[in-house]
Amino acid sequence: MVGRFKKQYFRILKSYGIQSKNNNNPDNKNLDVSQNVERPPKKRKRKQIELNHGEIDSMAFHEKVRCVILEGTKSLVESATHLGYLQGGLDAVNDIPPCHECNLASLCDMAKELPLVEDENQESSIQFLNNDTDSMSHLDLFSCVTENPAEHAALTMLMGEEYVIPPRAAFLLSDFSRMQPLLQCGRKFDVIVLDPPWENKSVKRSRRYNSLPSSQLKRLPIPNLASPDSLVVTWVTNRPSHLRFVRDELYPHWGVEPVAQWFWVKITTDGHFVFPLDSPHKKPYEVMVLGRYRSDAQTSPSEMCVGDVAPVQDQRLIVSVPSTIHSHKPSLAEVLKPYIKGDAKCLELFARSLQPGWTSWGNEVLRFQHSSYFTLTPASQHA
Repeated sequence: MVGRFKKQYFRILKSYGIQSKNNNNPDNKNLDVSQNVERPPKKRKRKQIELNHGEIDSMAFHEKVRCVILEGTKSLVESATHLGYLQGGLDAVNDIPPCHECNLASLCDMAKELPLVEDENQESSIQFLNNDTDSMSHLDLFSCVTENPAEHAALTMLMGEEYVIPPRAAFLLSDFSRMQPLLQCGRKFDVIVLDPPWENKSVKRSRRYNSLPSSQLKRLPIPNLASPDSLVVTWVTNRPSHLRFVRDELYPHWGVEPVAQWFWVKITTDGHFVFPLDSPHKKPYEVMVLGRYRSDAQTSPSEMCVGDVAPVQDQRLIVSVPSTIHSHKPSLAEVLKPYIKGDAKCLELFARSLQPGWTSWGNEVLRFQHSSYFTLTPASQHA
């Protein structure tokens, strides 16, 4: 079986802001927000609100990276348009289907009441999906790493819901209190990607998921999971305080040396920023901090070639049309390939989806693997 995420979830046809009527602006129409908003009727002047320290900090960070975001995005969008990747709203598509309501986090909370059997036997810490059955009900998803060993995706049942498990993908459905199986499986990883549930006002208001205080991230056993020179990638919100925390506290605590800062820029199918670039509220980009894990025996002052892989380039941009599903990040598997060895073992922490050949951990690790998100076809059609 082959599963492909439905195209409808990537049909962002217009920006979340009023666009200028001039469609010939090569600088993406969002540069001067005041020109893109029709002037409302005059109202009584409000008392000017002074910016707090965090807002001033955010503005300074934005001004620092603005040119990189603008010029890099313009170049990549022009190339993508020339190659035919950005087709705008010309293709006929169905309405975006509703998102599946995920209750996996609640399931993990209930699993905390179950005894956790600590077994140092590595083989018993990994269980394999049986191709002869279509259900995971007989498997202990909370105390063992579960893996699909097949070279094709598996469609399996859990609590009456269907999930798509990619080929050679492994996962552990748990939270901080039950990470031991991941440590006991005996695997060291050459790539570790983290997408922490950062605390912010938007998450508190929406209650989409439980956030985690920054200080709690130091509890993650990265040194026990990382191989020497492992590439560590952490998604960070646009709050400079979170960025400084990762670079100055979290990475040094783990023994990770920061080497680069990347940006994911979100655009519409027409190639425009999903939010005005200079919006004071939401920005059309997110940040990643990349670093190399240095064991105690290593003393490397800066990023250099590791074996046959290239040094990590700073200020790289990933430009793509985002999913309409909240907090659905793009896969980094392809863009990280130049910086890791060919047989690299890869891990994602706080994952909400699975990737072929990767190991994933989180209390919602199957969230975006629900079959309703996929178009499924027999593997024979792709042979």
